[in-house]
Amino acid sequence: TPRYYPAEDVKPAKAVHKVKQNPARVRASITPGTVLILLAGRFRGKRVVCLKALESGLLLVSGPYKINGVPLRRVNQAYVIATSTKVDVSKVDVKSVNDEYFSRSKDAAKDGEEEFFMGDPQKQAVVSDQRKADQKKVDDA
Repeated sequence: TPRYYPAEDVKPAKAVHKVKQNPARVRASITPGTVLILLAGRFRGKRVVCLKALESGLLLVSGPYKINGVPLRRVNQAYVIATSTKVDVSKVDVKSVNDEYFSRSKDAAKDGEEEFFMGDPQKQAVVSDQRKADQKKVDDA
C-alpha cells in the first residue's frame, strides 16, 4: 500500500515569469573620453575621464591616478555631471576590465561574524598587483 496519499487541495506550482533586463542605456553626453565630475563617494568633486560603459550600466572611470589620485573605478551615471571636454582615449586598452574585474575575492568573503566579534584588527584592504599594473597601463596610455 502507498505510504502517502496526496491532498486534493494542493495546487501545482506556477511557472515563474522571468523578466528580461534590457541593456543599460548610457546618457548621450557620456562617451569614452568625456571628462566627468563625480558628485558622490570618496572622490566627490574630482574630474575624471570616462573610459567605457560596462555591461551593468556603470561607467568605468579613471583620474588618471597619477594626476589626481582617482583609480580605475565603476561609477553610476546618476552620480556624475558630463562636461563638454573630451580627451583622446583611443590608445587606452580597457577590454580586460569588466564587472567581474571589480568583484570581491571569494576567500575574503568567508570570514564571517565570528572574526568580526573576536576583536582582532581589521585586515588592511590590499590592492592586487594586477590592479596596479592595469592602472599603470591606463595612466601611461
